[in-house]
Amino acid sequence: MKDYIEVDEWKIIEQGFDPRHNKISESIFSLGNGRMGQRANFEEAYSGDTLQGNYIAGVYYPDKTRVGWWKNGYPEYFAKVLNAANWIGIDISIDGKQLDLAKCEVFSFRRELNMKEGYLKRNFRAKIGAGKEIEVEAIRFCSMADDESGAIKYTITPLNFSGTLTITPFIDGDVVNKDSNYDEKFWDEVKKETWETGGYLQMRTKKTSFEVATGMEFRIIQDGRQVDLKTEPVEKEKYIAAKINLQASKGQRTTILKYAANLSSQNYSPAELASNLKNTLSRISGKGFDEMLAEQAAAWAEKWKHNDIIIEGDASAQQAIRFNIFQLNQTYTGEDDRLNIGPKGFTGEKYGGSTYWDTEAYCVPFYLSTADQKVTRNLLLYRYKQLGKAIDNAKLLGFKNGAALYPMVTMDGAECHNEWEITFEEIHRNGAIAYAIFNYVRYTADEAYLADYGLEVLIAIARFWSQRVNWSDDKQQYVMLGVTGPNEYENNINNNWYTSKLATWCMQYAMDVAEQVKAANPEKYNSLVNKIGFNEAAETARYRDIIEKMYLPYDEKLQVFLQQDGYLDKEQILVKDLPASERPINQKWSWDRILRSCYIKQADVLQGIYFFEDQYDLDTIRRNFDFYEPRTVHESSLSPCVHSILAAKLGDEARAYEFYLRTARLDLDDYNNDTEDGCHITSMAGTWMAVVEGFGGMRVRDGKLSFQPFLPEKWQSFSFHIGFRGALLNIKVGRDGVQIKNLSGSETTVLVYGKQQLVKANDELLVEA
Repeated sequence: MKDYIEVDEWKIIEQGFDPRHNKISESIFSLGNGRMGQRANFEEAYSGDTLQGNYIAGVYYPDKTRVGWWKNGYPEYFAKVLNAANWIGIDISIDGKQLDLAKCEVFSFRRELNMKEGYLKRNFRAKIGAGKEIEVEAIRFCSMADDESGAIKYTITPLNFSGTLTITPFIDGDVVNKDSNYDEKFWDEVKKETWETGGYLQMRTKKTSFEVATGMEFRIIQDGRQVDLKTEPVEKEKYIAAKINLQASKGQRTTILKYAANLSSQNYSPAELASNLKNTLSRISGKGFDEMLAEQAAAWAEKWKHNDIIIEGDASAQQAIRFNIFQLNQTYTGEDDRLNIGPKGFTGEKYGGSTYWDTEAYCVPFYLSTADQKVTRNLLLYRYKQLGKAIDNAKLLGFKNGAALYPMVTMDGAECHNEWEITFEEIHRNGAIAYAIFNYVRYTADEAYLADYGLEVLIAIARFWSQRVNWSDDKQQYVMLGVTGPNEYENNINNNWYTSKLATWCMQYAMDVAEQVKAANPEKYNSLVNKIGFNEAAETARYRDIIEKMYLPYDEKLQVFLQQDGYLDKEQILVKDLPASERPINQKWSWDRILRSCYIKQADVLQGIYFFEDQYDLDTIRRNFDFYEPRTVHESSLSPCVHSILAAKLGDEARAYEFYLRTARLDLDDYNNDTEDGCHITSMAGTWMAVVEGFGGMRVRDGKLSFQPFLPEKWQSFSFHIGFRGALLNIKVGRDGVQIKNLSGSETTVLVYGKQQLVKANDELLVEA
């Protein structure tokens, strides 16, 4: 755990420069706008330890998989979001000496991420060369208002000398991915151009042939006036720049305004990229930095109006939850249904920037409540449009009749995970896709989605489950063999309770939706039946038989659902009895030892209880929670939030808060010693869930929002916004009760502690504690 980030309710602040923390800070202070993003690398040169990262959403490369033993059905590649051209670069030399903080004496340093207005600011003083002291201030952002662009304001001031500044703004496309399996470079140059105040590079990805044009336009300001530039264009392979030499007097501020844009062939034809890029650069530079920054502040103000959480009495918790919400909003805006949410977002390369089941299980609840309905709908459409490839994935594994297996990891719908126990066995991800459809319709009442798209996906998933089980003569029940549950510290197990439970639910839900669509829209239903060859009578008869006769492991003595067959054969040593020197076990133990242990990486049985809590009484939930949590090492960032929500439901406020703290400051305090690889973006949605579903007790009951809140002991109050079926509510939980404000023009009825409350349009009420 690190403890160098200062606490501030609206800012992330690093005071003082410690090179050992630099890669961690590059992750934490990352910027993005849903279309592009970047790590918090320095604009000027830095020869110290750094992970360069600039990313364009949806642009990827199929890196050939590295495996020791190829198996039939194995993915041929691991798709990766690519490190794209570095557009932030501004090389600075002073009297011929390059500015590089790894080689300077740094007197003061402050890095600040302003979450309220959406920009990164850095200030430092340093000594370069023979005692020459300079002061630098750099401000930059990725524009939310114009999501193909960004801007930088970089100001340098000589403090004790006058001399020659050499300023070289550049675009560098000769970049690498740290996680390249074969040390390949993934970009080829298409063309480039420079002019007096800017230039661009157009690059093409190998194999996938995405083209991206990255360009810049810049201005130099001294004494408040724009300098007439005499620049020296620089062109090299995959690189363009402009070199400017000018005199700077002691105390004189020299400011470089650099405007940049990234345009992709996803949105423009390759032949038109350059012309559109130039138009974009002209437009944004014409606005100017101050106007763009004002637009940025306005865009973020609108976002915070809908999704801010306010915590009174705990500045550290306040900072943490806003940081999580800020990163989620930077990563995905929902404007484009071809895009999704990678586990690291725009903050690093790990996990390839690809889509996992994290989106459906953890991110969907956040976007349902805090954004327009279309945002979550686009996440569902992303999967619908990839249904054909999900069916192809299942075919590769031997499944027939339109059965679909959605990939564990994907960019375009094809499976590209490079570990066999995940690719072939962690099939519970299929259930998360179906559950997200259920969750969306339950929340929005958008039943038209089921007829138009949802039912087709649900039947394909049900077909998969109906073929994946087999009949056991020994048990006289259906079984599910050779799987991996959410607990990835178990592989190739039989009858994982969560997977089998989810499979039966998926088949039942598919049948329920089929009946619903058939009754409400028979024309669309019949059209779908013909399209996919759905034999309703025969297929649903098999689903019912499986549901009725599915084996779900259960221990009568302990009265708990068993994670899988044989789980109780393991040595049952609790996590509290593990020496601290052996944690985390994924770094200290062999994989063989982990697989033979009883330890659980993340919620497995408890993930199922979280999904289907309405099916179980509190005693059942408590028995399972009290059995499995003490065996859980929480070595997945996705683990604490589910435990926090369930602990809150059980009235265990202390443990609910403990688990919340584990997830809320996971990256800010580098709990798992891995933040340098990037932030845990999808688990940040779990932090929001812990507050709203845990402390706020929010659920949807019979088409109404229901709240069963409690106030953590250390907080004076907390409040959050919820958008629900046209209403925007602010819920504030304090010591005197629950205050509900309806910020919209339509009345709504909610449940608070089980009692109905009518909240009129633009009105508020207090439900006393």
